[in-house]
Amino acid sequence: MRTRTRTRNRTRQVAAAIVAGLMTMTLAACGEDDAADKDSFTIGLLFPNRVTPRWEKWDKPLIERRLKELCPRCTVRYANADGDVVRQRQQMISMITKGVSVLILNPADSKAMRSSIQEARQAGASVVAYDRLAEGPISGFVSFDGAQIGRLQGEALLRAMGGGGNIVMMNGDPTSANAAWFRRGALSVITGKLKIARSYDTAAWSSDNAHANMSAAIAALGSDRIGGVLAANDSIAEGAISALKSAGVRRLPPVTGQDADLDAVQRIVKGEQYMTVYKPFTEQAAAVANMAVALGRGEDVRDAATTTVDSATNKDIPAVLLTPRTVTVGDIRRTLVDHGVYTIDQICTHKLRPACAQAGLSP
Repeated sequence: MRTRTRTRNRTRQVAAAIVAGLMTMTLAACGEDDAADKDSFTIGLLFPNRVTPRWEKWDKPLIERRLKELCPRCTVRYANADGDVVRQRQQMISMITKGVSVLILNPADSKAMRSSIQEARQAGASVVAYDRLAEGPISGFVSFDGAQIGRLQGEALLRAMGGGGNIVMMNGDPTSANAAWFRRGALSVITGKLKIARSYDTAAWSSDNAHANMSAAIAALGSDRIGGVLAANDSIAEGAISALKSAGVRRLPPVTGQDADLDAVQRIVKGEQYMTVYKPFTEQAAAVANMAVALGRGEDVRDAATTTVDSATNKDIPAVLLTPRTVTVGDIRRTLVDHGVYTIDQICTHKLRPACAQAGLSP
């Protein structure tokens, strides 16, 4: 009897151990499935245009690379609106319909995308505004301090002009919340010091539109009465400089810019553009990828934010606002070349070698 009892007890113990083991294996498998599901969502990336070179050249590949590093099983879908807000709305709705969990949106129009962002929220998708703040229920915002960008431009123009004179103010596209942000920053520096003889908004941030606006300013004022040009970005600077050269202006006034486009850096070397603003794109891409992956995993996005901002429709939006940097001819090597943005060979083409040597940019 004792032997049989011991045998039965051992049989029960073995059976219990097997059941426990099976349960552990099942729970572990469920845990693995849950982990896999948690890291296999889709992220949409929507950019507004190809007019601004940085979107396709820098931001897109940097964001995609960082997303894959953070979430190897995630899928990334990309679309560019080519300056058409209706197309961007269609692209966004298409992504929502296909089950995208998180959208990184650089809005073609900060106001017009509001309804699409609301639709995304209703469908359970989170939206992170990238570079340009968007109206509507966004979950986060990643950009550079727009007021600081405007201040850097205004301060540089003051230095170049010796603290006084007439300027033409070439603002960005009024459909972008950033345009007003940059303008406010610049005005905080130049008001009472520089006279704004003419001020223009530049539709679509287009160099062609900037050329037309600058030509109108020259016709109204005369080129000799333009002491400086506060251009919101490098595409606008390109159009303004082109108009001045077309008008026969040989000694160009100082012109500001933004984005550190390669063409702009080369214009700075040639003495055609006075400055640009460099925004470390790698830092921005990393910040938005961190925020998007956190949202996709259901984590608190505020853990990835460093501050908050208010839009026209929402308050206390979790945000990351990075620090921009001024680039004049004396800053090109340490700010752009030493940080791997461009090489000397990329900047200093054959025609630019004499100017590069004078600027201290010889290989």
